[in-house]
Amino acid sequence: MDAFYASVELLRYPQLQGLPVVIGGGRSALDAALRARYADTPLQDIPVAAFPRLAGYAGRGVITTATYAARQFGVGSAMGTMKAARLCPQAILLPVDFAEYRRYSRRFKEIVTDIAPVMEDRGVDEVYIDFTAVPGGQREGGRVLARLIQQSIFNATGLTCSIGVAPNKLLAKMASEFHKPNGICVLHEADLPTRVWPLACRKVNGIGPKAGEKLARHGIHTIGELAAQSPAWLVQQFGKATGAWLHAVAWGRDERPVVTESEPVSMSRETTFERDLHAVHDRAELGRIFTDLCERVAQDLQRKGYVGRTIGIKLRYDDFRSVTRDQTVALPTDEAATLRRVAGQCLKRVPLTQRLRLLGVRVGSLSSATGPDARAAQPLRSAQRADPYTAPLF
Repeated sequence: MDAFYASVELLRYPQLQGLPVVIGGGRSALDAALRARYADTPLQDIPVAAFPRLAGYAGRGVITTATYAARQFGVGSAMGTMKAARLCPQAILLPVDFAEYRRYSRRFKEIVTDIAPVMEDRGVDEVYIDFTAVPGGQREGGRVLARLIQQSIFNATGLTCSIGVAPNKLLAKMASEFHKPNGICVLHEADLPTRVWPLACRKVNGIGPKAGEKLARHGIHTIGELAAQSPAWLVQQFGKATGAWLHAVAWGRDERPVVTESEPVSMSRETTFERDLHAVHDRAELGRIFTDLCERVAQDLQRKGYVGRTIGIKLRYDDFRSVTRDQTVALPTDEAATLRRVAGQCLKRVPLTQRLRLLGVRVGSLSSATGPDARAAQPLRSAQRADPYTAPLF
């Protein structure tokens, strides 16, 4: 989907079309004041001048996404909001509304599966689709079906998407980025030398910053330069599995099937503080945030029908050093009281003398809430619902 969160917001506020808009953070005082001031005004009639701007922003927020108008100024996903404010102070800042994004996500995926049932869900705004057995799926190399999907999604939601059609998931992912927004790209293996090899190595999904830096130290900057390396040399430098994978992706090879059903590995929530917090001096505020994170993870588990046995925490100190700790419990749970108690025990295993900039809670070793392990734990889980939070936090 094209700039998905921002595009959903523009359906709500069509008067912001074509303007630089960034999405990030929760409801702020400025946003609440805007809603209160125009409580009796249709959302589409709120004057553009009334919306909060990035100019003067001070805090630790992170941009979730931005409209294409904002991206022209260098603003992008995962960028610090203060940096975005320096690049594009005139941009309008809107809060994140995950409930609305999930609603549109479910809608566009229903449309896709009505047309092409073999679909792999890759998150709120992205899917893989296997066209192979879809009637007419091979017409014009898949372009006809891609146009049908685009038009059907737009007619039902008002949202646009970009589609990459290719022999495998690796190339389809790359092709989907070539003609954004609202584009279609059909990519064949024969197109590798002209379309793929000139791209930077980091354009391959899975080559991260560290691998990119290591490749650059060896003078390898483009995918074509990576393809020119021998498999033996890549294995020597990056290890057997990674070296073989790098050689395969440089040559556009990917045997992964489209997986229609998959189980999540873990669920987590984390937050970066507006200011660094101290475990002693800011104990009450940290306790409130910690409780909220545990409750939100518990709600995620319950909403999606999972329980978990491994409960952990993530801390990031004011020097950007991160630590994690986890603990496995005997019986799986989806209860906030248990998450908070066990996560609190994990906190006792890390030094808390240094100020903190981020706190997170994670639950892993997931299983179905209706499975045998979960049913065995049901009496305990029922009792946990009535338990107060007893473990000290900080």
